[in-house]
Amino acid sequence: MARIDHFHDPDAPTASTIRAAVSAFVLDEANHLLMIRRTDNDLYAIPGGGIEPGETVTAATVREVQEETGIDIEVTGLIGIYSNPQHVIEYDDGEVRQEFSICFRARPVGGELRTSSESKEAAWIDQPKLAELTIHPSIRLRIQHGFDNRPEPYYT
Repeated sequence: MARIDHFHDPDAPTASTIRAAVSAFVLDEANHLLMIRRTDNDLYAIPGGGIEPGETVTAATVREVQEETGIDIEVTGLIGIYSNPQHVIEYDDGEVRQEFSICFRARPVGGELRTSSESKEAAWIDQPKLAELTIHPSIRLRIQHGFDNRPEPYYT
């Protein structure tokens, strides 16, 4: 399914749904960040996705990272809760969703790096290289908060 992210766009369609999602800020021992290149919008992002019925938010985070990257993780903390009503996601099936994502800090515990149907690229990226990648502003904010090691979680 293709998507368009509208961000502070006065011409964006009105959101009709909110779905809880999770994302993960995962650093390896060399301080490289686990990133994917999404198949639905061709942007780089930290791995994540929707919570399924019967899952906890941390179980959904572990599952989404494994599905999109092949990497097994352990959730170690909360970076923030992101619910900007000015970030609207329009899907090609007609759904228009307001952003609502819980971003966790995690560490890799196993697995083999690979792509998936949701990720055309999966890689460990050095922090200076991030500036060269096409990353949505809402994801850049989560990444910045992850590297900032904020003492308290961010929330909007």
